[in-house]
Amino acid sequence: MGMSKKSKELGTQHRLFYIDGQGQIIYYITVNMDWAGTMDKKRDAIDKLSILFTCIGRRVSLLNSFRRAGEQLKIDLSVLGTDTMELSPALQLCDKGFLVKPTTHAHYIGQLLSIVKANKVKLLIPTVDLDLKLLSQNKPKFVAAGCSVLVSSPDVVDICRDKRKTFSFLVKEGFDTAVTMSVREALSKKSLNWPCFLKPWDGYASRGNAIVNNREELLFFTKRVPNCIVQEFARGSEHTCDIYVDFNMKVRCVVPRKRIEVRAGEVSKGQVVKHVRIMREAAKLIEVLGAGPGIITLQLFLTGNDKIKFVEINPRFGGGVPLSIKAGANFPKWILQEVLGRKTNIRFDGFKNNLIMLRYDGEVWLKNS
Repeated sequence: MGMSKKSKELGTQHRLFYIDGQGQIIYYITVNMDWAGTMDKKRDAIDKLSILFTCIGRRVSLLNSFRRAGEQLKIDLSVLGTDTMELSPALQLCDKGFLVKPTTHAHYIGQLLSIVKANKVKLLIPTVDLDLKLLSQNKPKFVAAGCSVLVSSPDVVDICRDKRKTFSFLVKEGFDTAVTMSVREALSKKSLNWPCFLKPWDGYASRGNAIVNNREELLFFTKRVPNCIVQEFARGSEHTCDIYVDFNMKVRCVVPRKRIEVRAGEVSKGQVVKHVRIMREAAKLIEVLGAGPGIITLQLFLTGNDKIKFVEINPRFGGGVPLSIKAGANFPKWILQEVLGRKTNIRFDGFKNNLIMLRYDGEVWLKNS
């Protein structure tokens, strides 16, 4: 997906609009023209910046990564967050926390827009799948309020969220993937390669997933897994790639990390693996898809015969992204630099290899007043 740039003169200032291939404004910056006609970014935008995380939940590590990036860039960063309940760990650690309606509520987007306008938020960052489609569809409203949104286009979000469409996209574009079929199609086959993997086509965080070993189990669990699809059981080592797509819609960095242990759909033990072919294929896939800007999380299996089988695409920060950031892929810093119109220094493979992350639960303490 390409991107163009348009300029609108505002007296001695120019506003640069960055527009994607479908004509939608991705974001804009306002710049001053000096006597020589060169552009100097507005100092007030550099000195102070407010960002908003939606559905912030347990994303304490991600929040802290942005705080560190703000300190590195010497900016006055205000971190805001939303959630549906007050007892949200990361919400309690925000500079400002806001309780909002669920993402399915008709007033959800209106509430976010009110927060953005009242607090002069310049960047909105989704953290879960639940509001991706809504934010993508309403992105122009946020841009009009001066706020960039780290979300892909509605078509891309639709392909990623619907695992049936993910499979069709991967097959159409020539990427190897696990065979995926409807329940009816699976039951109509005389023989299947057992085991099979069941999951909702619109699922997230491994909710509703099941492994079945025979037709009897298939019949039982397909009635209990909502919106069920049947997938080939991929064998091999499971990897996740954290992929940074810049505000010009270019893939700038790919960090593969091996999933050693997973808990409730999120990696609890992982290791950075600088696998050149995985990095190259992942970058190609995301460029063909046209996802971004921001972080795209791509899941795959490296099979015993060294094939790469892609299985899922999530157009948002993944739960294991702290490992990639710690390894040197400073996504929060790069994102803040781009929002402020600053130059970035990004190397495609500029991160430490073999770094291991072992996760544990932390605590947030509240006084009961």
